[in-house]
Amino acid sequence: MPLPIATDLSQSPHIQATYPAITKQSAGIIDGVLTDVTSTTFSDKIMVTVTQYGRLAQWIHVPLDSPNPSFAEQYIPSSDEDGSLLPIAHLTPKTLLGGSTSERETISHLYATQIASAILTRNPEEKRIVVVGLGLSNTEVKRDVFYDVMDLIHQVL
Repeated sequence: MPLPIATDLSQSPHIQATYPAITKQSAGIIDGVLTDVTSTTFSDKIMVTVTQYGRLAQWIHVPLDSPNPSFAEQYIPSSDEDGSLLPIAHLTPKTLLGGSTSERETISHLYATQIASAILTRNPEEKRIVVVGLGLSNTEVKRDVFYDVMDLIHQVL
């Protein structure tokens, strides 16, 4: 016997978001490699994936809320400050899967923190957890590559 399917989920107090989840995609050639970026927003999480060659090698999550709300408020930069490109201080990325080398983990935490900072800068009231999936082919830090990847990410946020 099949389970009954609820037809009107909008009346449920536990479901806040619409279905399907909102997904945005962007792609570009970065350092000679096709790079795909996707963001999907769920009611409890924001997922951003950055892939090259169709692979994901690491997953990181970053809670956007701070254990101390007054601490978080003092570090959300305004758009006119010189330090507006710096990541917000209370963000603490944690590797869920992958990150086999310290170099790869450092780079992934940098990307995850920058993504979470960009989300908070656009919406300081955001409290969902950010989940970042990365599949970059090169862990070498190049300024141009970092800025190009972040430009693609900003297109989907």
